[in-house]
Amino acid sequence: MTVYIDPPTWPGHGRVWSHLVSDRSYAELHAFARLLGAPERAFERDHYDIPAASYLHAVRLGAVEVGSKELVRRLTAAGLRRRKPPRAGRTP
Repeated sequence: MTVYIDPPTWPGHGRVWSHLVSDRSYAELHAFARLLGAPERAFERDHYDIPAASYLHAVRLGAVEVGSKELVRRLTAAGLRRRKPPRAGRTP
């Protein structure tokens, strides 16, 4: 099982967040997230939002630390990247 986590640098809802992804499958990602104790609501399209307080726990469980650009590169190369749909009235 290989999952990847980027540094907790993404602000939101009064916290700072990391992204957790798999370069193999969503099933692998969901299994790891359950092991980590991440709630299902933390899943967004192709990744889990993980609070900074859980970052080290994820690493101890085996998540590989990578930068944000590398995380997206691996996700895209695996064919698992799901982009946000364009907002109404905007072109991508």
